[in-house]
Amino acid sequence: MKRWVGSLRVRLLLGTLTALALALALAGVALGGLFRDHVMRQFEASLTQQLDQLTAKLAFDVTGQPMIDPQSLTDPRWQRPFSGLYWQVDRVSADGMSRIGELRSRSLWDTSLSLDADALTEGGTHRHEGLGPRDAPVLMLERTVRSGEAPGAQWRLIVAGDLQETAQAIARFRRVLATSLLLLLGLLALAALAQVVVGLAPLRAMQRGLNDVREGRTQRLQGHFPSEVQPLIDDFNQVLEANAGVVARARTHAGNLAHALKTPLAVMAQAADAGASDLPALVRAQVEVSRKHIDAHLSRSRAAASVRQPGQRTRVAPVLAGLLRVMERVHAGRGLALELNPGDDALAFAGEEQDLQEMVGNLLDNACLWARTTVRVGASGEAGVLRVVVDDDGPGISAEQRNAVLARGARLDESAPGSGLGLAIVADLARLYGGDIALDRGALGGLCVRLSLPLAA
Repeated sequence: MKRWVGSLRVRLLLGTLTALALALALAGVALGGLFRDHVMRQFEASLTQQLDQLTAKLAFDVTGQPMIDPQSLTDPRWQRPFSGLYWQVDRVSADGMSRIGELRSRSLWDTSLSLDADALTEGGTHRHEGLGPRDAPVLMLERTVRSGEAPGAQWRLIVAGDLQETAQAIARFRRVLATSLLLLLGLLALAALAQVVVGLAPLRAMQRGLNDVREGRTQRLQGHFPSEVQPLIDDFNQVLEANAGVVARARTHAGNLAHALKTPLAVMAQAADAGASDLPALVRAQVEVSRKHIDAHLSRSRAAASVRQPGQRTRVAPVLAGLLRVMERVHAGRGLALELNPGDDALAFAGEEQDLQEMVGNLLDNACLWARTTVRVGASGEAGVLRVVVDDDGPGISAEQRNAVLARGARLDESAPGSGLGLAIVADLARLYGGDIALDRGALGGLCVRLSLPLAA
């Protein structure tokens, strides 16, 4: 039961069929009412013509008594008993409240038409529905006339028509209308079912595609989908690609970390086997190298997990100012001039503050290690890209060596302190955010590092 209640197909069909049934029911009631009104107006119009003809044939003798020649009336139903068409002439009392039947049609036979007493203007027509001969329902029209011979006498002419045939015609029309509307409802229900089946076909195709992805037969949803569904397919494929990238990066990081730790472990194992006298110092050195490798991979893992999350925003100026204060203390003995050009105070990085500190901190630390007197850092933003530039007046790096120094563990000067992971960490983190790092000769004569990152809106 819950499956049917939660079914989109059932909901669409029930909603459509309910709306169609209500609409057709209202249409049936409206059409039936319009047809009945039309038939009754036509019937009343025909009776009005009969009343006009009866009025034209009415005559009075010298004493003021009404006379109608039955042979002068053209409709043969006047002469056939209980034919369904009747006329009658009544004398109206002076107060207008009582009637005395004077003349009537042969079709009335031994019966008469009975109407309630009411006030009627001379020449006006009243409409009544009541019972006629044999208690058949009839529609009656009456009109008041006076004779020139006896102006004081008032007469009412009455014509009546049997409503049974009219009611039967209306009933037949309503049955035909109901049958037609039910047939139309069935055809529309089939059309609605076909529409729902065709409309939901892309969802079934998407379900098959998801099964293929889950079973490993394909890496993404494939096929042609309507324009309303295609954005969902594209977004889902992007999620799949992002997840695949996360898995691939996790495997790469795990392999790189394992490879990086093999060397320190091998060194410590050899030293232990050889019984080296400086084993404690050697172990501490290799542990420090291992720790740096682990920290570097943890940084990349954290960035990979948080990249492209909505709502991330880190102001650049406070981060740069804080890093320069740290560098001033770390490299206080060298007397370096650290210059800051933070740019617009509203500049913001679309990422985590810790990652921005990791990247710019490595660049500043590297610049301070090699600079002679001056390190300069600045930031700017344009077209959705945040650019951080770190410049120093050190020896710089030749064009041939610039690509090599971005490799993990690469060191141009083995005598200098460090593990060779700084620039590699910056490059990896920048790429995770969709950015980049470029090396060039700077205005100060040394190395100029340009870091491109996503700019927060």
